[in-house]
Amino acid sequence: MALVNRLPSHSASQFHSHSSLILSRKPNAIYLYKPSCSLPNKPPSSSSLSPFTEKHALERYQRDSWLYKDPSHNASCSLPTDSNSIRDNDIALQLPELKKLLQVLREKRQTEGSNGGNRRPGNVFLVGTGPGDPELLTLKALRVIESADLLLYDRLVSNDVLNMVGPEARLLYVGKTAGYHSRTQEEIHELLLSFAEAGATVVRLKGGDPLVFGRGGEEMDFLQQQGIRVKVIPGITAASGIAAELGIPLTHRGIATSVRFLTGHSRKGGTDPLYVAEHAADPDSTLVIYMGLSTLPSLALKLMHHGLPSDTPAAAIERGTTPQQRVVFAELKNLIDEVTSENLVSPTLIIIGKVVALSPFWPHYSKEAAILVET
Repeated sequence: MALVNRLPSHSASQFHSHSSLILSRKPNAIYLYKPSCSLPNKPPSSSSLSPFTEKHALERYQRDSWLYKDPSHNASCSLPTDSNSIRDNDIALQLPELKKLLQVLREKRQTEGSNGGNRRPGNVFLVGTGPGDPELLTLKALRVIESADLLLYDRLVSNDVLNMVGPEARLLYVGKTAGYHSRTQEEIHELLLSFAEAGATVVRLKGGDPLVFGRGGEEMDFLQQQGIRVKVIPGITAASGIAAELGIPLTHRGIATSVRFLTGHSRKGGTDPLYVAEHAADPDSTLVIYMGLSTLPSLALKLMHHGLPSDTPAAAIERGTTPQQRVVFAELKNLIDEVTSENLVSPTLIIIGKVVALSPFWPHYSKEAAILVET
């Protein structure tokens, strides 16, 4: 019989009155989650609990509605041939309103230049928004978000963060999910470049930290090669934010002497993770796997095959630090079955290592057991 306890939530209580944690214990696993609602077949209302900007989110449509105000523009519209503005035409074909905004910015830049102003390109900011809780946003990130002309944002940027955007700014969704990319990486590069060249302040919003599995390095390299100044504003990466939420120290004296951040992505959509498991099977390290749901079965089996004890504590955390947070705690040998049983979905972070047992939410946790683990 499951034991249910209610625990206070100290990092995401601002989202909803039902953000209290629920703790449910089973023989081989422990589930920690915050109540969520099932999505209806129609677009959710503005009171939807989901903080993420999925393609069906009503908030996203409301913030992006400026893109679709003129129904006469569509992908088949004809444009004058201009060999000097092929990139601009591509943008116009896809997003007519972006073309208009780009022209306004260029006219403004020309006016400032004719008055003796400086007509250097605008800045691009790569901004990390943290794992989901808007209160984990940095003050520097908030200042840049409020002053931007155009913001390109990813799927895991919460609506609460988007609500901080200035009223005159434009928002463009460029998120990616498995099997669906709203914009290719090359298109994102060109959008950032076009608006920076027009003198705009462009912000690229990314969940977590832009330089930790966020492809921020690629965007920074591309823009710098084009002479565009890029500033990176770090965010709290999911590993740090979610581990702190659950009371898991990523390193701990005498238990974990290192921590490794791994990508769970596979090559060409396969089932094997990119990282070679034998190099990660270190019982004195903490492993944090990003985007690892689809390759978890292969990774877990390889880790055990290469010597990581099957009873190593582990946790899988869906939508960490948000009101929809769900957590499965289990020994490594049981983790796959329990994650499958609970039907966890992306985004889910996986933490494997002895430090997981130091969490007060670990099913076998006690002060005495924690002391034994430390010694």
